[in-house]
Amino acid sequence: MFTVAIVAEHPISRAGMEKLASDDASMRVAAAVGSVAELDRSAGSYDVVVLDFPHIDVATVAQVAQVAALGRPLISSAWTGSPTLLATIRAGARGCISRFAEQADVREAMRVIVQGGFYLCPTMVGRFQLELANAGAEDTNGLAPREIETLRLIASGFTHSQIATRMGLSQATVNTYAKRIRAKLNVNNKADLTRMAIELGHYSQGRRSTSAA
Repeated sequence: MFTVAIVAEHPISRAGMEKLASDDASMRVAAAVGSVAELDRSAGSYDVVVLDFPHIDVATVAQVAQVAALGRPLISSAWTGSPTLLATIRAGARGCISRFAEQADVREAMRVIVQGGFYLCPTMVGRFQLELANAGAEDTNGLAPREIETLRLIASGFTHSQIATRMGLSQATVNTYAKRIRAKLNVNNKADLTRMAIELGHYSQGRRSTSAA
């Protein structure tokens, strides 16, 4: 038997997802809460964490990354607007389903994820293939590969000095990369850089540093 945690703001959605999981003899609902903040981190990890988001935005993608430390995230959403499916997956999602998916698809998603696989709702395959085809043009936003790597590390909380060490560069070079990134993305501070990294799908779950760059 594997453990399932359910996070859904709307009580009806939460109750429906809880019943769906409980009706499967191989699943045990260990938590059913209204927000990520309510998940009991002292309870240890979960096999699957179902996150029901009406819509995906920068804040919810960041929550996916947080939850990935507690269990394998399965994201249920209407999938309208931005960020993309790719951004959500890069943040740590192990499965993505439509809020209108059939019950059998939801259960199958949980089983696939707990076995170490990745699940994509059949109705979303076409969208995912289109995102993959356009990934190069949409995700880089004019950034060079080393600039993308730098952006990813900045968003993960590394200082410029730490980034220089990891990339085998001088800190002056990293400073130059950071300046170019800010100019290309039209942002002025680290918070906006992190937001853009999430939106573009370049968020990484690296170690966060509390020291200043």
